[in-house]
Amino acid sequence: MVLPIYIQIHNKIRKKVEDGVWKLGEKIPSERELSVNFNVSRMTLRQAIQTLVDEGILEQRMGSGTFVTNEKIQEKMSGVTSFTDIMLAQGKKPSSKTISYHSLEPSLSEVEKLKINQNEKVVRMERIRYGDGLPICFEIATVPEKIVQNLSKYDVTNSFYASLEKKLGLIPKVSNQTVSATLASEKISDYLDIKKGDAILLMRQTTALQNGEPFEYVRTQYVGERFEFYLDSKKSTFE
Repeated sequence: MVLPIYIQIHNKIRKKVEDGVWKLGEKIPSERELSVNFNVSRMTLRQAIQTLVDEGILEQRMGSGTFVTNEKIQEKMSGVTSFTDIMLAQGKKPSSKTISYHSLEPSLSEVEKLKINQNEKVVRMERIRYGDGLPICFEIATVPEKIVQNLSKYDVTNSFYASLEKKLGLIPKVSNQTVSATLASEKISDYLDIKKGDAILLMRQTTALQNGEPFEYVRTQYVGERFEFYLDSKKSTFE
């Protein structure tokens, strides 16, 4: 099974970072150089780079280029953060818009986080989430296809955790979350109605079932001025 070209490039760049060819905080070669080195178009190269930016492996600095993300202090949060419950608790009406929903081969990061084989397919969806019609975050969620094969697209995009429990008897239990700061790319700024370069909070979350099996890997970018994180260690909520 052949991986999409941009995923192949994504994996090659990530391996260079993991092998220390490009070190933490170091600027990587320009798009022109990389597209020549990998023998791909600039558009394909940008797609691979943007995926790595969304995953928090690379960061783009306006006027300076693309860098390997510096090590950052990570704070683990207990429980599973529910956007829907947070909005409802604040008296706001939650809603979402699905940008894409595809079954495809996983990236190296997704294989690692979900502990699956490279030849296993995943379902990856992108969506914008709103509070009272105002865009709050952009989310990329990936789940192994074998887990959701008996669920509809509506089940997955609208009430995933509830559908897992009610229709499949699977209960989300363990979540590992990290939050870091970054800047909005042109794509994200368009989705969230902000300016390119505005402050963004990037949350990466891996959620597992009661038996410890990872079933969801999510990368969410929140508008910094519209959202803040807090930790309630006594309560875990689900969508």
